[in-house]
Amino acid sequence: MPDSRDLIIGVDAGTSVIKAVAFDLRGRQLASASVRNAYHTGADGSATQSLSRTWTDCATALRGLGEKVEGLADRTAALALTGQGDGTWLVGAGNDPVCDAWLWLDARAAPTVTKLAAGDKSRARFEATGTGLNTCQQGSQIAHMQAHYPELLKRAEAAMHCKDWLYLNLTGIRATDPSEASFTFGNFRTRDYDDTVLEALGLTGRRHLLPPILDGSRETHPMTRAAAGATGLLEGTPVTLGYVDMVMTALGAGVHTGDAGAACSTIGSTGVHMRAVPADKVHLNATGTGYVICLPVPGLVTQVQTNMAATLNIDWVLALASDLLAEIGEAPNHADLVARIDGWMARSTPGALLYHPYISEAGERGPFVNANARASLIGLTAHHRFSDIIRAVIEGLGMATRHCYEAMGPMPSELRLTGGAARSPALRQVLAAALNTSVRVSQRNEAGAAGCAMMAAVAIGAYADMDACIGDWTTPLLGEAEPPDPALVPIYENVFKSYRTACGALAPVWEDLASHRTWQGTDQ
Repeated sequence: MPDSRDLIIGVDAGTSVIKAVAFDLRGRQLASASVRNAYHTGADGSATQSLSRTWTDCATALRGLGEKVEGLADRTAALALTGQGDGTWLVGAGNDPVCDAWLWLDARAAPTVTKLAAGDKSRARFEATGTGLNTCQQGSQIAHMQAHYPELLKRAEAAMHCKDWLYLNLTGIRATDPSEASFTFGNFRTRDYDDTVLEALGLTGRRHLLPPILDGSRETHPMTRAAAGATGLLEGTPVTLGYVDMVMTALGAGVHTGDAGAACSTIGSTGVHMRAVPADKVHLNATGTGYVICLPVPGLVTQVQTNMAATLNIDWVLALASDLLAEIGEAPNHADLVARIDGWMARSTPGALLYHPYISEAGERGPFVNANARASLIGLTAHHRFSDIIRAVIEGLGMATRHCYEAMGPMPSELRLTGGAARSPALRQVLAAALNTSVRVSQRNEAGAAGCAMMAAVAIGAYADMDACIGDWTTPLLGEAEPPDPALVPIYENVFKSYRTACGALAPVWEDLASHRTWQGTDQ
């Protein structure tokens, strides 16, 4: 590899933004460029995205990066890809799109999920994949297409994911990675497709749609001449197919650094909670929820539980304040209100109220699945003020995080945090006490792009293995450990007991409210 090739590009094609990020070979971020993503939603629950535009936007982001980094094409040692997970990106003859992609947000497969979940092979499917069945997944969506849109599958030659589609455009190779292949159609222990899973989904006859599985930390393919022309990079540049974005973000933020029991949570619009464990030590819960996603480390996987809404709850309660102040002529922006959160927390009493953070209209998916679950605030009296409600909402995020980790086994020995909300000392204090463990914040910007770039660094031989790469790219960027406040730990222990009890007791209420909404003819 020529000495002039001193950069790796990581591309993270998310639901909101497609980012192209340049790193040097030791993990220092140098520059980034992005393009806003575009998708469409329909009244039928559809959420779709144009394959052609996604490729165009990716190429635009890469050309934008070239405008910021002098000599980018000549300096690029490799390019790596990750992207939004789940969903179905169908490709037909000539590698042309069959239709717009069905995204992970698409809800049309819900009745098919209900039917499949009641099948006699449902548990066997879960024990192979380690992943609960939901409308996000390609398996559910293809099963629904088979029943209701068979013409799409008739024209399809391959079922891909977002990053797989971009890899196809960059290299001409149809492939997917071990992470999405195993949690959708396979077995996390073998990292291969599984006949039992296909049978449980009723898709044995569709196996020809599944592309070959490629581990991008071991194998790359050269960029085609057409892709080079579109992106401004050089023909023949090695391209790595990364794993799904959740695990790439966790890898970049510190889910695995060789410390037994460490875990990683991303506190963003949604909450993603992950712990790295050996494949033979996975804890499969009785309710059949969560994900098991392979890491690009031999024998190691991540267990995952995801809250449908995390900081969306904070956005909601701050919007209440903003709307009220606007009525009397004030107009605070969101950032001004966020800056006041730590002060409000300091003026409130821990554990005084109980909040369930199920603010999403889609309900909850982790550690239980209930589309009718709704947020609630319990314990109000006349003396409570806005600061108490803010604290209850943030404590609710701590309880939800603990609830997710409880479903995956023992509490983490240390929690690594990423996401914008991790900058709040008050939130970190709540999370540390709720889990009774120290927290550390990753200083890594663009952790998803970094995670797939790390795979490329190993693939091209810049590092002997992923653990060596982690030693340079991840561990040095972890902040100081912040221990839990011993005064808060017993308070939150009791709050969590009430949180869990109330969650179970409220389930019939959620169902009644859903029936009422349906009776009134309103959207759920």
